[in-house]
Amino acid sequence: MRADRVFAYGAAAGLLGDHLLGDPRRGHPVAAFGRAAGAVEQLLWRDHRGWGALHTAVCVGATVSLAAVATSALRPSRTASAALTAAATWAVVGGTSLAREAGVIGRALEAGDIEAARARLPHLCGRDPQALDADGIARAVVESVAENTSDAVVGALVWGGIAGVPGLLGFRAVNTLDAMVGHKSAKYRRYGWASARLDDLAGWPGARLTAVLATVAGGDPRGAVRAWRTDAPKHPSPNAGPVEASFAGALGVRLGGTLSYGGRVEHRPVLNGAGRAVAVPDIDRAVRLSRRVGWLALGVSVAGRLLVKGRKS
Repeated sequence: MRADRVFAYGAAAGLLGDHLLGDPRRGHPVAAFGRAAGAVEQLLWRDHRGWGALHTAVCVGATVSLAAVATSALRPSRTASAALTAAATWAVVGGTSLAREAGVIGRALEAGDIEAARARLPHLCGRDPQALDADGIARAVVESVAENTSDAVVGALVWGGIAGVPGLLGFRAVNTLDAMVGHKSAKYRRYGWASARLDDLAGWPGARLTAVLATVAGGDPRGAVRAWRTDAPKHPSPNAGPVEASFAGALGVRLGGTLSYGGRVEHRPVLNGAGRAVAVPDIDRAVRLSRRVGWLALGVSVAGRLLVKGRKS
């Protein structure tokens, strides 16, 4: 088994493991990384960009280094290398948990239990659920499914295709740090700046691939392209914009508009203004599109790695 095929078999096994089992129930590596990063933050925190950059370098650098050491140690055994890739992929990819959370909220809305849906929404995104009606919750879920398809599935697979296990784990470390300290609160506006900027950079290829695959796998390719080209540049996030716009166009719905986060109201641009308002059944449609995008992303990442490795050999 050639070294380039190790990633193919391992990543496919890991994505299948996520599809069948979801996230590990105990001892999740991402949770362990979060605790370690929190400990580093307690030691380093200062209201200064430089200290935040050091925090990012220590946490991401340590993760990538450990992954590189493990990869090197297991390289003589193709079976062990494939198993390591499978375990890393399973640990960092979160497509099934994303689908499950979205499904729980969708079923609550279908049953007319808006309070249950509001109680569950914080498991999926940071919106203020009490300010949302049923359609508002459905829109928040669809937007979260779109964005997290890139962050929790496609981005990791892309970096795995580029750099193997260090790429898989490094991307998840960057993404987790951004979630922890990358927001614009008073405490993290400076300290989290480096993590947020690195997440923008690391997420760039995965976001574009997600948008392309949503266009291909969705029900309205022309609408997805139109929304991506017209509305994505208006979004404040350089990566969420293309992803959410392409999902909106592919599903034929409107996303964006007024949002509320932690008591802070944001007026974001409407994505795919030609579409209709999001309805509860669109949650299931978004989940199915996310699934298709994830498997296509695996194929693209594996094909890219095989092509690059084949040219080098």
